[in-house]
Amino acid sequence: MNPVVLIPTYVSASRRTQGGTVTTTYDHATPLSSEGELPRCLNSLRCVRGLGAIVILVAAEAAVENQAASKVRGIAAQFPDLDIVVVGAPEAALVRQRMEQLGIVTHGEVGLAGYGAVRNMGLLMANVLGFDAAVFVDDDEIIEDEAFLERAMYGLGKLTRRGVPILAKTGYYLNDQDSYLSRRSTKWYDRYWEQGKAFNAWITRAMRGPRLSRSNHVCGGCLALHKEAFKRVSFDPWISRGEDLDYMLDLRMYGSDIWFDNTWVLRHLPPKTPREGMRFRQDIFRWLYEYRKLEYARTQIDLMQIKPQSLLPYPGPFLTADVVKRIKRTALLRSIGRPDGKGYRNAAKAASNEAARYAEEHCGKYFEFQFMWPTLMLRMENDAILKSALMRSAGRDEAVGVSMGSGINPGETTEIRLNLGASE
Repeated sequence: MNPVVLIPTYVSASRRTQGGTVTTTYDHATPLSSEGELPRCLNSLRCVRGLGAIVILVAAEAAVENQAASKVRGIAAQFPDLDIVVVGAPEAALVRQRMEQLGIVTHGEVGLAGYGAVRNMGLLMANVLGFDAAVFVDDDEIIEDEAFLERAMYGLGKLTRRGVPILAKTGYYLNDQDSYLSRRSTKWYDRYWEQGKAFNAWITRAMRGPRLSRSNHVCGGCLALHKEAFKRVSFDPWISRGEDLDYMLDLRMYGSDIWFDNTWVLRHLPPKTPREGMRFRQDIFRWLYEYRKLEYARTQIDLMQIKPQSLLPYPGPFLTADVVKRIKRTALLRSIGRPDGKGYRNAAKAASNEAARYAEEHCGKYFEFQFMWPTLMLRMENDAILKSALMRSAGRDEAVGVSMGSGINPGETTEIRLNLGASE
């Protein structure tokens, strides 16, 4: 296969603590004046066997989007041995212009603002530049396995013993203590929000299973998508965060799934989140929106129905009708027990007001956009005009992407067919 590595990076004007809009408040935006973690990530990719093209997607506030793109180009220039294309504001403008020429109307669902829209831009780049697989890596991660891409491609595009296609797969993260378990708090103020405990129960079971099994979780920075998945299903640009897990739910609704590979791993070393209350606020928007979106999906006769009970132990408990009550109780308890008390009190207000309205207003919009996504991707696949414009913008005359081997030999294919039966 011929995979492209996609790396979203988020840049802010300064070390500010306030957030942007619902969809443009990021967990770990790098100040314009700092290099951040991206150079460390790129340096680690040098060890990866068979590495081809890398596309860096630069998300930044409108006021500094051109400076952010220039900054990231400067970082990329430090790695002349890597095949890097930077997609910033100028390239996004080329994409919009080409879509307008083709009569494709979008409203920011593919762009460089918001987690889901940025990932959609990455999928569009993979499609336009002619790659048959996309591998997402986050800029605050490091790769320590020279076979990282080979593991990513293992089984992708193949069939299980029961004839189920593997079109999307995820691996897992190790933290700075060499553990794949979540370190989220389980103290008294989290009794109604034991997200870390639920995740740990799921991954402990998945790590004991066969190499590939159906996944209830997605690590967005360790995610591989076959072209038959990314040409058919888009990310949701209206979700505040957790767009990776949401993509798994989208795939299920449209008849596919994500598989967990318990040998595919990288190290996640994120910077410290400056305000816990702000992150919890985004979680409130996320889970309320997710719940309403699944409720809306049940009214659509052409979608597969997803029940929270099918997603135990995680994330099912966060997709039930009592999520609002649990949010309010958690916000109240954390406002007493955690340092950022004001942030949690504000989050509690958001749970009953702004977040609920946002979920009701936007829960059906994804399905309208998703309806046009396959047509959009078909019309822009290997688009010679846009590809040429992107290469000129990058200061290059040739198309990116050298055909690679799949890294999957016949023996591995046989192993997949033997191992997967027990997990279906």
